[in-house]
Amino acid sequence: MLLEALYHVPRDKWAYAYDPHTIHLRVRTKKNDIDSVVAMTGDKYDWDRTYFEITMEKSASDDMFDYYECHVKPKYKRLSYGFRIHAGDETVYMVDSGIGWDYPHPPAGYFEFPYIHEIDVFKVPEWAKEAVFYQIMTERFANGDPGNDPEGTEPWGGQPKVDNFFGGDLQGVLDHLDDLVHLGINAIYFTPLFRSPSNHKYDTVDYKQVDPHFGDNELLKKVVDTCHAKGIRVMLDAVFNHCSDQFPPFQDVLKNGEKSRYAEWFHVNDFPCEIRDGIPTYDTFGFFGNMPKFNTANPEVKAYLLDVAEYWIKEIKLDGWRLDVANEIDHHFWRDFRQVVKQANPDAYIVGEVWSDSLLWLIGDQFDSVMNYPFADKVLEFFNGQMDGLTFANRIGSLLMRYPQQTNEVVFNLLCSHDTPRLLTRVGGDTRRMKLTVAFLFTFMGTPCIFYGDEIGLTGDGDPDCRKCMEWDPAKQDRDLYEFYRSMIGLRKRHPALRQGRFRFLQARHHDPSIVYERADDKMHFIIWMNNSDRPRTLSHPIVTTDWVDALTEEPVKPVKGTMHIELEPFGFRIIRRKLKN
Repeated sequence: MLLEALYHVPRDKWAYAYDPHTIHLRVRTKKNDIDSVVAMTGDKYDWDRTYFEITMEKSASDDMFDYYECHVKPKYKRLSYGFRIHAGDETVYMVDSGIGWDYPHPPAGYFEFPYIHEIDVFKVPEWAKEAVFYQIMTERFANGDPGNDPEGTEPWGGQPKVDNFFGGDLQGVLDHLDDLVHLGINAIYFTPLFRSPSNHKYDTVDYKQVDPHFGDNELLKKVVDTCHAKGIRVMLDAVFNHCSDQFPPFQDVLKNGEKSRYAEWFHVNDFPCEIRDGIPTYDTFGFFGNMPKFNTANPEVKAYLLDVAEYWIKEIKLDGWRLDVANEIDHHFWRDFRQVVKQANPDAYIVGEVWSDSLLWLIGDQFDSVMNYPFADKVLEFFNGQMDGLTFANRIGSLLMRYPQQTNEVVFNLLCSHDTPRLLTRVGGDTRRMKLTVAFLFTFMGTPCIFYGDEIGLTGDGDPDCRKCMEWDPAKQDRDLYEFYRSMIGLRKRHPALRQGRFRFLQARHHDPSIVYERADDKMHFIIWMNNSDRPRTLSHPIVTTDWVDALTEEPVKPVKGTMHIELEPFGFRIIRRKLKN
């Protein structure tokens, strides 16, 4: 047994309160090194009468480690605990005071979770577990009111450029809400809507005014009210890292330099504010001189931006904020942001744009979720044939062990966005591969998001090509792909096990492009079979019961002599399920 690989700390993702009555514990071991892990638990004030052992489940693996997990419901909300680890004839104990072979007399030296305080439990919005998001770039979705088109608006459906306009607006969104309901969408993520000189609107000039090319504040309120009436939640994009160089306070700095009352609103390294050898003398988003970076530690800036966040929640009953370039803003600001937003709407969903490991923001005091770009990268690598099943399972296992379960249940999973090539383009135009990735998205843990137009086969390389106009002519849409999206969305919405149930790989091997995995809660058990190859395959797995049905057709699926054999076409999949007896 490799003792150096054993790891646990009584905090963060390793020991945390899932709800006011339940503590989740995780332990890391060397991959394929041990036989079992037992959690030894009790109340330190009455150990003998409260002592309880739990055999932990191997819930995930990565390239080097296995991860064991268990859920504990301490009688008095206090928990002292240690771990007994078995490998063949060897047994070791891991407690707070160290790792050793001798039984550590409890509870002295054991790990502690002192008390479950409900106020400290990381709570995420329950509705986000049920949500199927649809990302809309309003300028490219639908032109419902040509009267507000910007000067030089080009005909709908033209080639996207970094600076051209096609006239999409909020009226266009309002006109097509029933189309989204028909697809199964129950949440919308809008990219920025506030006044800005660009087509993407990530350089804000006025944070409390809807861009006139999109409509006005009253129209946005009407859109949100109509969405709510149709059962659709709405999340807006908050660009608080930077603003437009046309933002009035920055214009004042440009005019008055160090004497400007707004000089401390920005990170100015040298006056005057200008571009020297291609580098601004003030901090910006990237090196874009037209997007000066806010000094969010400045009390006036913080008060201004937090007022904006609160204003839209109260003004239009907003359901959540997506936070642009969230990792480049200080943590103090986000902690105050969460308090303001949750006070205005305790059910608000807060999603940060962070492209890497985001645990620092996901321990209950800042965000509920992040845009899960690492998920998209791993899924696309696998379904494009760049890794085998075991490697993929290891990569997904590593992602699941990054965060506590409540975050995994609402992490914002996407396969493409306005910042990446489109999904169909990323899979080489192969709709079979695309369907596999979409099936995985809708049967995996987390909150799925569709980029507008993916469901009808829009293509596009990176920005700006991925930001094409939505195609509304049915004759130019891939209707088979559309119906596939509808079926997968419907399946997920009908079954809580696909939204909140446990996830586990059942089969994933070296040099094998196929995978088998399960989702299950206490009422329903799903097994998903995927043939990620260009040849027909028959996948087999031991199955004890005989009461399985195809999840999409409801036709019975029977094992043979205790083994289920599933025949799959090239790049095909099948989902089977069975009801569990309570």
